[in-house]
Amino acid sequence: MLDCGSRDYRFIFIASYLNESLGRSGKMLDFVYNQTIFGVLQPPNIKLKRPTWIRQPAPMTVFAGILLSYFLVTGGVIYDVIVEPPSIGSTTDENGHSRPVAFMPWRVNGQYIMEGLAASFLFTLGSLGFIIFDQTNNPLMPKLNRSIWVGVGFVCILVSFGMCWVFMRMKLPGYLQN
Repeated sequence: MLDCGSRDYRFIFIASYLNESLGRSGKMLDFVYNQTIFGVLQPPNIKLKRPTWIRQPAPMTVFAGILLSYFLVTGGVIYDVIVEPPSIGSTTDENGHSRPVAFMPWRVNGQYIMEGLAASFLFTLGSLGFIIFDQTNNPLMPKLNRSIWVGVGFVCILVSFGMCWVFMRMKLPGYLQN
C-alpha cells in the first residue's frame, strides 16, 4: 500500500481504489451499506400496499395545514400547554380597581395566551404578505391585479411589522426609544 505519511492521504487512496474497483456509477455507497449496515441487519421482506381510501391532499389543504401549524407554533401553544398561563392578566390602578391587561410587561420570555395568539396572528399576516408577493410573479396575472396584490402584500407586511413593534413597546416600555 502507498504510504504518504498522512491518514487523509490513506483515506483518499482507499476511497479512490474502491471507486475504481466498483465502477463510477455510484456503487460505492451500495458497497458501504451492504458491508456495514445490511451486513449485520436483515431487512424484512414486507409487501405494503397503500390503502385505496388514502388520497393525496389538495395543495391548498397542505398549505392550510402548514399555515395553521405555523400560527400555533409561533403563538406559543407549546409554552401555553407546559406553563399554563392565564388567558389575560390583571393589574391594579391607582384607585385600587382591577384592570385587565393583555400583555405581560417586563417579561420577554413570558406571555399570556391572548398575547401569544395576537402576536401569532401578526406573524402570520406578515408571512401571508410575503406569500402574496410571491404569487404576483405569475406571468399570466393581469397588470391591474398584480398592482392590487402587491399593494395588499405590502400593507400586510407593514401592518404586521408596525403592530409587532407596538406590541414590543407595550411589553418593554422604552423599547427602541432614543
